[in-house]
Amino acid sequence: MEKFEVSNQAKLPTRFGVFFIQSFRELKVQKDCPCPVEHLVIFTQNLPEIPLVRVHSECLTGDVFGSQKCDCGGELAIAMEKIAQSVEEGKGGMLIYLRQEGRGIGLFNKVNAYALQDKGYDTVEANEALGFKSDNRDYSIVGDILHYYGLKKIHLLTNNPRKIDAMSQYVEVIRDSIIVPSNCHNEKYLATKKSKLGHLL
Repeated sequence: MEKFEVSNQAKLPTRFGVFFIQSFRELKVQKDCPCPVEHLVIFTQNLPEIPLVRVHSECLTGDVFGSQKCDCGGELAIAMEKIAQSVEEGKGGMLIYLRQEGRGIGLFNKVNAYALQDKGYDTVEANEALGFKSDNRDYSIVGDILHYYGLKKIHLLTNNPRKIDAMSQYVEVIRDSIIVPSNCHNEKYLATKKSKLGHLL
């Protein structure tokens, strides 16, 4: 059985520039039921041998609604800006948008985790109180995506050492930092990412 299906390519004009998009439909089995998960890859027309890459996990509250409880929406915007700028420098890159809401626990559980954070739990404590790991994400599909585009070495936009380790299973990784300014709503969140999850902030 195939692990994934790939859509056609299409143009995506954005406020950052014109990109191309392609969707990867991951064929998973969850709770004994077929459950396809559809990821999105946004990339520049010409990919260099060593592109700038952001592997971004979906955050509906931050990416779409501008939540200031996290740094996700800011990271997404900075990544798109940097990838667009790299084109002007004669390079290029891609953003792999993974449908792994709430570090892999889903939107429903993420909202419940938010409710616990309102009561004083930090982001790790909230996930664990709901019976999840601090980070439930699976990056195996990223290996397939990078292989599909023939990539062997990337500049990875991340502060997450676990993500660096995960990507290093598939390609050679050079880390580029991506820093979003803190605010009064996410100071504790960012401090927890640094102290408990080892983020390079």
